[in-house]
Amino acid sequence: PALDLLARAPADNPAQVVDLGCGTGSITRILAERFPKASVVGLDGSAEMLASAAKTPKPGETIAWQQADIGTWQAKNPVDLIYSNAALQWLKGHDALFPHLVAQLAPGGALMVQMPRNHGAPSHTLMEASIARRPALAERLKSKPRSHPPGDPGYFYDLLRPRCASVDIWETEYLHVLSGEDPVVEWTKGTALKPVLDSLEPGEREEFLAEYKAACREAYRPRADGKTLFPFRRIFIVAVR
Repeated sequence: PALDLLARAPADNPAQVVDLGCGTGSITRILAERFPKASVVGLDGSAEMLASAAKTPKPGETIAWQQADIGTWQAKNPVDLIYSNAALQWLKGHDALFPHLVAQLAPGGALMVQMPRNHGAPSHTLMEASIARRPALAERLKSKPRSHPPGDPGYFYDLLRPRCASVDIWETEYLHVLSGEDPVVEWTKGTALKPVLDSLEPGEREEFLAEYKAACREAYRPRADGKTLFPFRRIFIVAVR
């Protein structure tokens, strides 16, 4: 998905590129290779992630790693390209966030965003049903950062079109072929399930996982070759100021 988004970049030679929610920087480095003349910033709220990103620089690399809250980040100068892959779904208030990001762009600059939009799939609905059966867990999760369902394409079009010269929006459903035992649960452990498990005590965690695994086994049955198909929908947005 990160490369599919990058392939639609409208600018050939941006002077300044910012990767919002860069994590360990693997995509930031691809951006730097794609735009070798640009000043590239990898921005993330996690000092641990940024430290990992800075550990293994490539020869000649000039990426600037910056720690900041991506929800309130303010560019010092107008930016030519703001890129964000699978990060903004962790933030609430898209009705204010997206106009704010557009305002950081130079005229002709582009906001490029990819977010998971799979919250209506069994992997998510079964998880939320298990949480709902545990009021104490639901209460604890209120104070935790969690992945939020992004709006539909029409929502983002109506939000961005009055502020942008052009808005390109599309969705792709990737069909992941997974291996191993309870592969969908293992997948979600690195994303939507992580804050849930972090909020549970060891005994509670085992009980929750047993229930969630059983439900996912029914929803995602292995194929004849033992693989499990996991459809995953994502929304892509390219908005030019």
